[in-house]
Amino acid sequence: MTRESASVWHFRSEEVENIGYVIPTTVVSHFLDDYERNGKYTGFPCLGVLLQKLENPALRACLKVPSSEGVLVRRVEPTSDARNVLKEGDVIVSFDGVHVGCEGTVPFRSTERIAFRYLISQKFAGDVTELGIIRAGDFMKVQAILNPRVHLVPYHIEGGQPSYLIVAGLVFTPLSEPLIDEECEDSIGLKLLAKARYSLARFEGEQIVILSQVLANEVNIGYEDMSNEQVLKLNGTRIKNIHHLAHLVDSCKDKYLVFEFEDNYVAVLEREVALAASTRILKDYGIPSERSSDLSEPYVDSVGENQTIILPDLGDSPVSNSELGFDGLLWA
Repeated sequence: MTRESASVWHFRSEEVENIGYVIPTTVVSHFLDDYERNGKYTGFPCLGVLLQKLENPALRACLKVPSSEGVLVRRVEPTSDARNVLKEGDVIVSFDGVHVGCEGTVPFRSTERIAFRYLISQKFAGDVTELGIIRAGDFMKVQAILNPRVHLVPYHIEGGQPSYLIVAGLVFTPLSEPLIDEECEDSIGLKLLAKARYSLARFEGEQIVILSQVLANEVNIGYEDMSNEQVLKLNGTRIKNIHHLAHLVDSCKDKYLVFEFEDNYVAVLEREVALAASTRILKDYGIPSERSSDLSEPYVDSVGENQTIILPDLGDSPVSNSELGFDGLLWA
């Protein structure tokens, strides 16, 4: 295989044979260069903004954009570096000196134009780009670091082994695409599937933590049929990730452990009784440890214990209409 020729991959299994996938040479080249730079594949970077086209002259005039160019910033992803330099209402008029048209395109080859995102796709994780923006009628230049998009539910599990925490037979784990594939979509539920498909992390380290199953025991009677339920709070504290949940359990001094789940369901365990029963439950089910090894490390809060986390409604999940068929908005 060479970089000058398209790559064709063939898939064979017991069910199907000879299904071919043609991979563009630009994608192959980006993969090889990415691996050479970083020692691993990091993926295509993004700017981390939701943009709106500025084809309407009244909209451009309202934003004090003097020419027929630029795209309007409608949302900035909280985990992107762009959040440090861009604001909602900014108009991006250039990317590394290349002018961006009001329809969201840039020059391509001799007389053609291509989507603005093409320029970003030529970059690599960690690259710095210079943006020309108009803010409240004033032109300025800012710089932002490009990195891959941070999905709330990861496509892959680092290291291959999922994190887990078992509390009195209640098995907690982060939601991931491999888990969804293993459990089958029907058993996950539409609400969790929607979050998995469309939601992005709002802060570094955020996870959707679910109660995947219950190892039946007299201490958890009444909860044994629960599975694939998102846990939101422990004793009133919003859960940020699986490591945070383990920290809350370890540091709890209250008489009860009160788990609050999606759809207003609640599960209560008497803390000392529950912790005493955990050892017996692990032995009965042949499980060597109550938690994965990564949860034995000290918990470091990347957000701050006193910072309030506001959960958006499901309808406010950060998916643009462009991904559902309307091209007035586009992610970059």
